[in-house]
Amino acid sequence: MKKSILTLQQRREFLKTSALLAGGTMLSTIPLVGAYASGSDTIKIALIGCGDRGTGAAFQALSTKYNIKLVAMADAFQDRIDKSYEALSSKFSTKMDVPKERQFVGFDAYKQAIPLADVVLLVTPPGFRPIHFEEAVKQNKQIFMEKPVAVDAPGIRKVLAAAEEAKKKKLNVVVGLQRRYQTNYREAMKRINDGAIGDIMSGQVYWNSGGVWVNPRKTGQTEMEYQMRNWYYFNWLCGDHIVEQHVHNIDISNWIKNAHPVSVQGTGSRAWRTGKDYGEIYDNHSIELTYADGAVIHSQCRHFEGISNRVDESFMGTKGKIYLSGSNQAVMKDYSGKELYNHNTKGNANPYQTEHDELFEAISKGEYKFNNVEYAATSTFTSIIGRYATYSGETIKWDEALAADNSLFPEKLAWDAMPKLLPDANGLYPYAMPGKTKVI
Repeated sequence: MKKSILTLQQRREFLKTSALLAGGTMLSTIPLVGAYASGSDTIKIALIGCGDRGTGAAFQALSTKYNIKLVAMADAFQDRIDKSYEALSSKFSTKMDVPKERQFVGFDAYKQAIPLADVVLLVTPPGFRPIHFEEAVKQNKQIFMEKPVAVDAPGIRKVLAAAEEAKKKKLNVVVGLQRRYQTNYREAMKRINDGAIGDIMSGQVYWNSGGVWVNPRKTGQTEMEYQMRNWYYFNWLCGDHIVEQHVHNIDISNWIKNAHPVSVQGTGSRAWRTGKDYGEIYDNHSIELTYADGAVIHSQCRHFEGISNRVDESFMGTKGKIYLSGSNQAVMKDYSGKELYNHNTKGNANPYQTEHDELFEAISKGEYKFNNVEYAATSTFTSIIGRYATYSGETIKWDEALAADNSLFPEKLAWDAMPKLLPDANGLYPYAMPGKTKVI
């Protein structure tokens, strides 16, 4: 196993072109392996993971202008399939062809659904992403998969190995880091790559919000089912919110730097979410990303209720600065205050929809156009290293972390099997203590 995903020069060259690839620059035009496997002009899709985000991804795929049918659904829970099927059928009755015999339930459901489709949507909790992506590539499928792409170093290595196979097979892979498909970010990156604000030397990226849902424990649930129903609060499934959510902003840091950090240090804690309903994850992380050229980007994410929220990015270059946000803002100025660019926020396309529009356009034309996995894995692993740093209190080096053998995944997937993390007699889960916890 290589110690680094890419050399520094390779990273710069790859990430320099990633904006073009995300923007739709064609790599090649060839007959696609797996597409239109049935011989008809209908693109068959399978939905793997039928929660709210999975239902949203299927909604966007079916909303494209192409001849698409949903032919298979897979989830660990039948009730999730039922809810998703009802929601999608109410809007896309003519594009739904998923009888009960093609609704697959359980940990191995993905293996049954993937062979039936030309394109798979991988939208389960991210802990399963590496094995699902590996199987989809093995089955020669075109792929949309949500971020993040893994939750630990072994998972990242599995994703990268499968990505190499996808590249050889010329399988399109789009990853749901939707800012890469958002107009204000694309326009800003064009100007930054042209040198409008010089070399990026510092910045701040934020995802500060009030937190997410909780599903209380029910009588009769096994520990495995409880953790699966509350996947956000367990690292083998979620990776902590610095990975699951804040990866969006960290990805912008890597994109704008055309590199990944060489080391990460920071701090975090459980300051507000301290009860047994919140598993093991922290509610705040504050880290510094140090890049090879000496630039330092500050990253902050937190889940506190009742305080101000912030989800955006700012960067300072040698000639000017830029502010960006998911609400379509992009404001660029030089240090005299002169405005260099101010993005028009009106009428911008929905980036979640754009991801699917561009993917299915490429598939319909028989083009190999998208390989988002390299930058998605890089940004996911940057977020994972951030968790390693806050949990341990140590400065984490990229190369050392990538080689770590610290899988969080259970030894066995079954409803009566035990995850690696278990509660104590009071129902409280152990969590990381900086200075005591070793992560690699």
